[in-house]
Amino acid sequence: MPTPILVLNCGSSSVKYQMIDIDSEEVLASGMVEKIGLALGNIAHSSGGEKHTIEEPIPDHTAALGLVTRAFNTWGPTLEDVVAVGHRAVHGGERFRQTTLITDDVIEGLTDLSGLAPLHNPPGIAGITAAQKILPDVPHVAIFDTAFFSTLPPEAYTYAIDREVAEKYHIRKYGFHGTSHSYVSKKAAEFLGKDLSSINQIICHMGNGASISAVKGGVAVDTSMGLTPLAGLVMGTRSGDIDPGIFSYLQREAGMDSQTVDNLLNKSSGMAGMADGASDFRDLRAKIAEGDEHAKLALDVYTHRLTSYIGSYMAILGSVDTIVFTAGVGENDNRTRADIIARLEGFGIRLDPDRNTPCNREPTIISGDDSAVTVLVVPTNEELAMARETYQVISQ
Repeated sequence: MPTPILVLNCGSSSVKYQMIDIDSEEVLASGMVEKIGLALGNIAHSSGGEKHTIEEPIPDHTAALGLVTRAFNTWGPTLEDVVAVGHRAVHGGERFRQTTLITDDVIEGLTDLSGLAPLHNPPGIAGITAAQKILPDVPHVAIFDTAFFSTLPPEAYTYAIDREVAEKYHIRKYGFHGTSHSYVSKKAAEFLGKDLSSINQIICHMGNGASISAVKGGVAVDTSMGLTPLAGLVMGTRSGDIDPGIFSYLQREAGMDSQTVDNLLNKSSGMAGMADGASDFRDLRAKIAEGDEHAKLALDVYTHRLTSYIGSYMAILGSVDTIVFTAGVGENDNRTRADIIARLEGFGIRLDPDRNTPCNREPTIISGDDSAVTVLVVPTNEELAMARETYQVISQ
């Protein structure tokens, strides 16, 4: 008999889910609910090698989870065998530093932290409460994006602002994508046949949201995202690092209020902001091939920023054993990987063009045999990592 764990990732207008047999680590079913709160939403549910869809209005997350239940009841597998539910929780603040069994007190804590993640924590809480009504007799577990980075030293997480203000409002670097960075760093060590505690890694999580981390002996010592997921690398629609004076400048010169500037930097900036709406790297490459200078500059900015972080983390770590690319762009865009590593050749880091294939579905070494640092592509699997952590909590 399988031991299924249901993993839920609730966004503001979507719910991603997987049912994973924790014994075999096989995905028994997966799907996504999209366009929650819009006039017409949909669900795509895959199980038994078949994909099924439903389109109908989905007013809120309670309705979305009801639709997920209907999909399982209609196309299977049964939810009756689920032993636990793992929920992605984006922001754990300073309070939640590890995967945690969800209680009323935990939900209250997540609610208190919503000010730090207003786009992420509220839908996550809505998903938890809806799922608890559907599966009230099994444990529910919260897996925090920020937990892996709770090991950052004070010199890495402290912002140089008034200490009392920082303490009162919990202002510090927290980091995000921690589940992915943790999984990939462990997978890379396993693939190389090395003890995790013996190697230093730089993990480049390059998706629509992007972040980079310095991992010393399996412990995170720095990362690019900060108080919020806006900081750090250039992303699909997020600016990443900017001069914070831009806020007051746009308020003063353009008459924008803080919410307008916040929306600009989170939703209308990054690659899309620089390249006239294009954030998919395939679209950017097509634009560049047509001579679009804006798209080329966007890609150059992206590469420059990421390379500068790699250089910074090389200095922080002192020595680096491996640089790892993961997530959508990191796993699939071999040209972007080549552009980044080409800028590091002065440090003796070199790719093997024959190994650097466009799409890497398995862990792969893409550096040359003469490279000073091993460069890897390691596909991330946040859902499996969440299932493993959920099982670990319920087994204690």
